Amino acid sequence: MTGADTALDGGTATEGRHRISTPASTIGSWLPEGPLGSSLSEGLVRVEAALGAAVGSEHPFVHEAAGHLMSAGGKRFRPMLALLAAQLGDATAPEVVRAAVVCELTHLATLYHDDVMDEAAVRRGAPSANSRWGNSIAILTGDLLFARASDLLADLGPDAVRIQARTYERLVTGQLRETVGPQAGEDPIAHYLEVLADKTGSLVATSARFGASFAGVGQPLVEALTAFGEEVGVAFQLSDDLLDIVSADGTSGKSPGTDLREGVATLPVLFALAGDDPAEERLRALVAGPITEADEHAEALALLRASDALARATEVLREYADRARRRLDGVPEGDVRDALSALCDYVVTRTS
Repeated sequence: MTGADTALDGGTATEGRHRISTPASTIGSWLPEGPLGSSLSEGLVRVEAALGAAVGSEHPFVHEAAGHLMSAGGKRFRPMLALLAAQLGDATAPEVVRAAVVCELTHLATLYHDDVMDEAAVRRGAPSANSRWGNSIAILTGDLLFARASDLLADLGPDAVRIQARTYERLVTGQLRETVGPQAGEDPIAHYLEVLADKTGSLVATSARFGASFAGVGQPLVEALTAFGEEVGVAFQLSDDLLDIVSADGTSGKSPGTDLREGVATLPVLFALAGDDPAEERLRALVAGPITEADEHAEALALLRASDALARATEVLREYADRARRRLDGVPEGDVRDALSALCDYVVTRTS
């Protein structure tokens, strides 16, 4: 991987700053100011430079395809959490940035595969790789990014390789369970939340674990931060699902109501389908499958926004955010704990 290791060395952060004028994360106003904010910004610049090197290739098309989603932007939620957890130890340890890049590359790789499975046309406001180049190219590009992540991971030691392997197993298990759906007698809502824990929570948890571990944080605190990552990861995905309904401007990165249009049953829809309120009978009929007609889509979106089902899903989001916050009881008081607590607030308020 030409240049990838060089971009992870401390000496290339300045070079990265010349290319990137602002931190890559667009995650929101919860980010701290002062010395902690400056340290995180510096870390994000190094992560972004390393990501750019990791998707590089001497072959122009491979370089273009591998860098397609990275160039489209993104929240950089996982590397940001790794960098923040590392602030509780030696945040300057070179392994921290490498681990953060591994997590983001893994996430990016899953997006290429997800878009193929979902037949998505747009990702992060740009044409998806599969719509631009076809499914085969998208799948192979995702595989390439997994390979690049594994290459970087090899330098982090066998324990990190094992943790990443188990994380990837959970990612795939979650995708399999989502694809086949709940089994006979299985509660669809419990199934959905378990899928989110595997598909999203697992990698967010590993991001926090890696950041803390490679910064030399003690094991009890590493475990607390890992548990925090899982809970807040599920909360973040739930908030994305709610944004797809409540956002009028596509804040989630998709046009509003994309999940409804594609027949994806997120938590508010599952609550609606499980309900028996006569007042929501029309809503249940509409959301029972994909909605292709524009008038019916607009009607379903309006009904869902005013529904008890949306209110119940929002309450579940708050519960996960509160569970994440309780995981911080063992984190020392200070700027890092305050920032992590602010993240719990942010995942809820971003849907308001």
